[in-house]
Amino acid sequence: MLRRIAFLLCCLFTGLGARAQTVPQSVLDPALIERVRQLAEAAARAAAPANTRVAVEIGQLDARLRLAPCQQVQPYLPPGMAVWGRSRIGLRCVEGATRWNVTLPVRVAVFGRAVVANGPLPAGVNLSQDQLAMADIDIAAEPGAVFTDPALLIGRTLARPLGAADAVRAPALKSRQWFAAGETVQVHVAGEGFAIASEAQAMSAGIEGQEVRVRFESGRVASGRAVGERKVELLL
Repeated sequence: MLRRIAFLLCCLFTGLGARAQTVPQSVLDPALIERVRQLAEAAARAAAPANTRVAVEIGQLDARLRLAPCQQVQPYLPPGMAVWGRSRIGLRCVEGATRWNVTLPVRVAVFGRAVVANGPLPAGVNLSQDQLAMADIDIAAEPGAVFTDPALLIGRTLARPLGAADAVRAPALKSRQWFAAGETVQVHVAGEGFAIASEAQAMSAGIEGQEVRVRFESGRVASGRAVGERKVELLL
């Protein structure tokens, strides 16, 4: 009987000790929330175009988490984490009996003017001025660069359909072919303190933004990126 009582008391005090050492983090400290907001906003602004507005929405930690008390929590941007759209900010305990490291969900919106579809557009259509409009949108809502000048899109072909008011983003456009295999192209090489231009023969078709191999008159073969009409940027 005494052994059973001792066992129950042990379990009781162990449970009390565990509860004393951990606390639910469902509600974050307001000062920490503000530091997270400032960090996310600063990272987003560094990559945002001019004349845009950044808005940060802070999420909640997983309600199932039980974290040890911490005297100092440091927010940080995890390496490789996106700074636009749905993302996460790291939180780590740097001063406490138990060190821990978790991530807090955030949503970062970047509002600015961009080119949108003036109405529903099917895939394969060649864009014209009357099919495009300007609107204030969240340019961080989806991946892909947006356009701020409709003139840059005239004559471009849609690779996928767009709904009315959808932003015209780079991935929605068919890649252009800048030159054919066998054509003579201008090759540009640029580095710190120097720039070189030369001619070479394209060994394959030059598709916008894609790698292409070129052969110089000396016979040397190099890889570059098709960047314009009969233009190649050498990859260093």
